[in-house]
Amino acid sequence: MTLQRFGRGLIAPAVAAASAIIISAIALIISGNNPFTAFNEMWKNVSNAESIVLIINRSVPYYVSGVAVAIGFKMNLFNIGANGQYLLAALFAAWAGAQVTLPAPLHVTFILLVAVFVGGAWASIAAILKVTRNVNEVISTIMLNFIATGIVAFLLAEQFREPDAASLVAQTETLPPSARLPKLDPLIEWTGIDFGNADLLGFLPFAIAIGIGYHLLLNRSRFGYELRLSGANPEAARAAGVNPNKMILKTIILSGMIAGLIGMHSLLADPQFHKYGDQFPRLLGFTGISIALLGRNHPAGIAAAALVWGTIERGTQPLSRIGIPPEIGVIMQGAFLLSAIIAYEVMKRRNDAAAARAAAKITHAPPPSSPPGEADAAGVRS
Repeated sequence: MTLQRFGRGLIAPAVAAASAIIISAIALIISGNNPFTAFNEMWKNVSNAESIVLIINRSVPYYVSGVAVAIGFKMNLFNIGANGQYLLAALFAAWAGAQVTLPAPLHVTFILLVAVFVGGAWASIAAILKVTRNVNEVISTIMLNFIATGIVAFLLAEQFREPDAASLVAQTETLPPSARLPKLDPLIEWTGIDFGNADLLGFLPFAIAIGIGYHLLLNRSRFGYELRLSGANPEAARAAGVNPNKMILKTIILSGMIAGLIGMHSLLADPQFHKYGDQFPRLLGFTGISIALLGRNHPAGIAAAALVWGTIERGTQPLSRIGIPPEIGVIMQGAFLLSAIIAYEVMKRRNDAAAARAAAKITHAPPPSSPPGEADAAGVRS
């Protein structure tokens, strides 16, 4: 039975993958390019050991972003503001981390706590508006994204900018070595496989811990049970004594706290950054919405979706060298997401219809006949 459920669970992703490839091939043909050439080039760019490490590095912030959004989805709350939450959190964490001197583990912990606090605090605005004025969280979080972007631009230019008159780039001070996560290259060397010049960045264990914590909280705690119950049946949750406003408040704030960690992969682990500036990744929060939908809000599914997203991006990088627009990767990602959502919905409706038929069959079945001995005893009693 478990194998059958597992097999049925793979149908929708398989259909989505096939649909994405077909739609991308059609787009390539329409644009005058050979799809076989494009797909062959993409495969060559992802099928080597070095690319595997680079795909994992690229997928880590996507995974954290997907988990942050999925927490809200579990309660039918749409935290569209993860992008503004993580940008604001990354800016404050980068600035605060450069202002203090602490031992390495404490320094990293301090920066993470700042990011979590800022992300949760910014998300609490939408949560308070939701529970006190019933403002739709989709609208409020979208508006807060714009406000956060403006605040980040102002603070970066006027308050948190690196005090170097010669610098023409708006950025914070570079974090000291004690605030940086070490690379995980010893793990790569332990495998004995040559991963080339790729470095496995050090935020990966934190992302894994976030995924494990997400699973335990949602599926092994009373809070997670009340959250899932509130999302599935608010009236039943209310009847069971769950305060809906408190659950909304806690869920949105928790989603924002995790969103605050999205930028920590770049800030603490990526040698290209270790500071917040104009080149800091900007759209990771929006990508998390797609990742959460594609992964069905399940920690393992979100991980798989993040890897698929990172693989497509990595695979399309060299296409411009052979005259093929790399935007085909965006088409493939969009087709994959849309196809997966449709396939999941079709499978859900089929499963619901099968369950309804089974329930109707049981309801209309004749009552079981009594054994002869019981029938005789019933006759004597009458």
